[in-house]
Amino acid sequence: MAEQIASTNRWIGRRVVILGAARQGVALARFLLRRQASVTLSDLHPLQELEASVQALADLSKVAPTRLKWVCGGHPLSLLDDADLLCLSGGVPLDQPIVKEALRRGIPLSNDSQIFLEETPAQTIGITGSAGKTTTTTLVGRMAQAAAREPGRATQVWVGGNIGLPLISLVDQMKPGDLAVMELSSFQLEIMSRSPQVAAVLNLTPNHLDRHGNMQAYAAAKARILAFQSPQDIAILNRDDAGAWSLAGLARGTLLSFGLQRSPAHPGTYLRGDDLVFWDGASETVLLQRQDIRLRGAHNLANVLAACAIAYSVGVPAPAMRAGLDGFMGVAHRLEYVRTWGGADWYNDSIATAPERAIAAIRAFDEPLVLLAGGRDKNLPWEEFARLVRQRVDHLILFGEAADKIAKACGDDYPAIRCQNLEQAVQAAARVVQPGDVVLLSPGGTSFDEFRDFEERGECFKRLVMQL
Repeated sequence: MAEQIASTNRWIGRRVVILGAARQGVALARFLLRRQASVTLSDLHPLQELEASVQALADLSKVAPTRLKWVCGGHPLSLLDDADLLCLSGGVPLDQPIVKEALRRGIPLSNDSQIFLEETPAQTIGITGSAGKTTTTTLVGRMAQAAAREPGRATQVWVGGNIGLPLISLVDQMKPGDLAVMELSSFQLEIMSRSPQVAAVLNLTPNHLDRHGNMQAYAAAKARILAFQSPQDIAILNRDDAGAWSLAGLARGTLLSFGLQRSPAHPGTYLRGDDLVFWDGASETVLLQRQDIRLRGAHNLANVLAACAIAYSVGVPAPAMRAGLDGFMGVAHRLEYVRTWGGADWYNDSIATAPERAIAAIRAFDEPLVLLAGGRDKNLPWEEFARLVRQRVDHLILFGEAADKIAKACGDDYPAIRCQNLEQAVQAAARVVQPGDVVLLSPGGTSFDEFRDFEERGECFKRLVMQL
């Protein structure tokens, strides 16, 4: 492996500054240090709070102590004085003074996903969208892994990116003929100048406007997944989603699609009765039956249609698609069944950090609903959410910073139970729930007013429900 790195190494002597010393930054630092680059890791937290990151690089620090430097507690502009490249972790916005200064000085920007796409020998699939990325990425990975297990196949399938391990940490194990499936967020895409060979956009609805400023900037970031493809590459878009389909003109190679109905002019997947079908423009291939799908909700049906279109595009056969779906009940914190208590089923959808995601969750159920909503608002519109709540939700329980904004959107005449935090919200739900109800945590806001991330919020919810 060392010989392989040496023969293709463009990093020797390069001076790279990485902003953010969490999992993405540490994985990229390891990759670069092994290639004899000089790395400065800068983080807003003090060094004593970064012990896990320091330990993760301890072995390389001993081997090359002069090539790894830590700058903690801020991002001083002096970091740029000797920098050849500035790499941003996903949480670092472009309006940071150091990023603006790097652009002024002409120092290029990059990140671990960009460098992975530049370095990997594997075929690459990138999946983005406002919702459904993790479920679809996981499904494509499962389908491709099922195909890779078939006799005579030497392909290895790698799944990561915005979920799981940063793929840059695995790139040295990859070989030509392998397949890498990566989830890509707008935060990663907004500075990238490399596209995956297969690029899918699931949907495009308002999200992260607190970061991007407006819908146009957010959409432009998502569109970059297609912008650097070649004529030999494949773009896959949701033809039922106006935002995603508006990007069709950016496709430089083959354009595939997915949607509920067949579009004769656009090859891709669709639903014909109970069959999920791929239409290649001349003939149909039945891939699986709707009964094979165990996931709730129309949004999850769209995720499966997308996963099948993506898998088909890289040669995954229909039996492997069915095998990948077999037993798949979804990803944690995404309409995750927790338990039955009080005669009601309790579901954790903590991933819903935007109103659009909460809308999809509400529509997944026909039962009477007790909805827990709130968290921190991302400067997103709540009007459509409020209209659906008034039609479908029997008890609305609000918590966190966004409670007042949600209550105002729902109207003064709509009763809502106000709570300070998630624990109080669960207790309130337990008081009003009736047998046959569904209790749904689908906040519509981020978790940062009370928790580290949506996973911590979801785990807290599950723990509170199990304690009832």
